[in-house]
Amino acid sequence: MASRLPKLVAIATLGGAFSGLFGVGGGTIIVPLLILWFGYGEREATGTSLLAIIVIAALAAATQGAFGNVHLGTGLLIGIPAMAGVVAGTALQQRIPERAVSGIFAVLLVASAAVLIL
Repeated sequence: MASRLPKLVAIATLGGAFSGLFGVGGGTIIVPLLILWFGYGEREATGTSLLAIIVIAALAAATQGAFGNVHLGTGLLIGIPAMAGVVAGTALQQRIPERAVSGIFAVLLVASAAVLIL
């Protein structure tokens, strides 16, 4: 465990920093690094990231709120229906091959980067 600790700290720090800066961290930082550095499967990395995001998102939202950057009503309006998406997405992820999940995720990241750059 001691040899894993520096990498876990790096993953956590990057995930937290990206979450605070951009509102993302788990899917774009934590999941790929858990897969690359620790050999986690896509499902295991996703589940682990989601647990970590509970803590990261709560602190990031509180900190952004302190700066007046949180619109509570909009957040709830997005968050409440998103819970149905979480259940549906998790169910779908369990039914398709992990390789397909990884491929879809990679395409989504590349497409997002392209949209942001252009």
